[in-house]
Amino acid sequence: MGRWGSVLLLLALCAALLAPAAQGAERFSDVPAGSWYAETVSAMADRGWLSGYPDGTFQPGRTISAAEFVSVAVQCAGLTPKGDAAGHWAAGSLQAALEAGWYDWDEIPPTGEKHDQPISRQLAVKILMRALLPEVRGTYQEQAGKIRDLSELNGRYYDGVFAAYAAGVTEGDNSGYFHPRDALTRAEACALLQRAADRAGVSGVPGGPHVPETPGKPAVPSTPAVQGGTAENGWLRVRGTALCNERGEPVVLRGMSSHGVHWYPQFTTREAIACTAAYRANLFRVAMYTGEGGYLTNREAVLQRTLAAVDAAISCDMYVIIDWHILSDGNPMGHVGEAKAFFDEVSRRYAGEPAVLYEICNEPNGNVSWAGDIKPYAEAVVEVIRRNAPRSVILIGSGTWSQDIHQAAADPVAGENLMYTCHFYAGTHGQWLRDRMDSALAAGLPLFVSEWGTSAADGSGGAFLEEAAVWLDFLEDRGISWANWSLCDKNETSAALRPGAPASGGWGERELSESGRFVFARFRGR
Repeated sequence: MGRWGSVLLLLALCAALLAPAAQGAERFSDVPAGSWYAETVSAMADRGWLSGYPDGTFQPGRTISAAEFVSVAVQCAGLTPKGDAAGHWAAGSLQAALEAGWYDWDEIPPTGEKHDQPISRQLAVKILMRALLPEVRGTYQEQAGKIRDLSELNGRYYDGVFAAYAAGVTEGDNSGYFHPRDALTRAEACALLQRAADRAGVSGVPGGPHVPETPGKPAVPSTPAVQGGTAENGWLRVRGTALCNERGEPVVLRGMSSHGVHWYPQFTTREAIACTAAYRANLFRVAMYTGEGGYLTNREAVLQRTLAAVDAAISCDMYVIIDWHILSDGNPMGHVGEAKAFFDEVSRRYAGEPAVLYEICNEPNGNVSWAGDIKPYAEAVVEVIRRNAPRSVILIGSGTWSQDIHQAAADPVAGENLMYTCHFYAGTHGQWLRDRMDSALAAGLPLFVSEWGTSAADGSGGAFLEEAAVWLDFLEDRGISWANWSLCDKNETSAALRPGAPASGGWGERELSESGRFVFARFRGR
């Protein structure tokens, strides 16, 4: 994030230090009623502590940097920034907080290398407790048992985090995890600030900077995303709109989707998948059709092919998506019982496997609605998976072939580590869908492009490589992961291989199609 982007984010968080309360959270178009942060945002807005951007958004899923968080904490605590500090836009606030003993020199060095990096939860809590509740104490004996991931908490933060738990400033997530090394989102930062201020009896903050005229670009990662496979990144988790590794660093997955495993099983072997990994892919999607002669017709054979493909991808140190791939059976509720049984079986099998993600409904289509069909289906299947695999990332589709993400953003499924799929084909879908994605990200909806193609939506036409490049640049700028359709030698534009390409791998210029050459070159990013 550049200097101006950082300033915009700080101003947006601080702006209501001047702003009137007005309508609370209802004033923000991207704060849906019923979301976990709606009440917090509403309470802070009613107190006159915050406003959003002039376009009416709050951008709750955006990450907050160390400089931004410290600057807001300085305003809330009434600490006077150092007027003689120079260089970084937040240097005065950072120097004041450092001299006040809120953090140590090595945590946010005045030399500036960490100023614009996301602040970790453990450091943010330490700063907040020292700023607003310095007298509060919490003991190891009373608080450690509340933190399921205590082993990830650095010992230097015990005092601040235990104090925060004792004061009720933080409680961890619904599963009891604190995620100490993860980055904070705007919504999470506001929740911490509100609780700490409530406990400290702080009723308002005077002063504050001018509100910017235009909103910042939504949901752009402030640090480059990590690539690599499971050995490097371990368990994935969703923080705000970002997919992160087990260290809380943003991570991007890029790779291929299979075609139907019952049609092209020869391209789901270890040899075939390893060839994509050789081009630096770190993701493989196993598309298990339910209809069209797939799982619902030939359950055992298709299941075994699916499991073999998953195991092959895992053996290549790749993340792998198990895709319940509906097409003609467009309403997911039509086979919800079969889906629950399937995901119960596979989530038991891979319960302790960090490589596996679950895509529970590829492309709902036809006469379906989010509220009446897709969300109830998702809630039922997520519940089944969570009984066996509480940490795994789950991907949720939406209507109109997973393009109605705006409906999901307005009424998301409750839970942790959930992302929402968006599908596009470069010859059919353009700027309007990218704008819709930006709006969903600004609303705090985590997105994952689990299927896209260089062709038109029917797999033919093109390849539309110029528009595909626009799309991939857009995804890279926002840290969004993707899987390309498809790894097969079918005689269609979207196939990555030319007809007759060997299933054993070793593909070069002559074996890759025009689409395949373009896509394989982008596994490493731009």
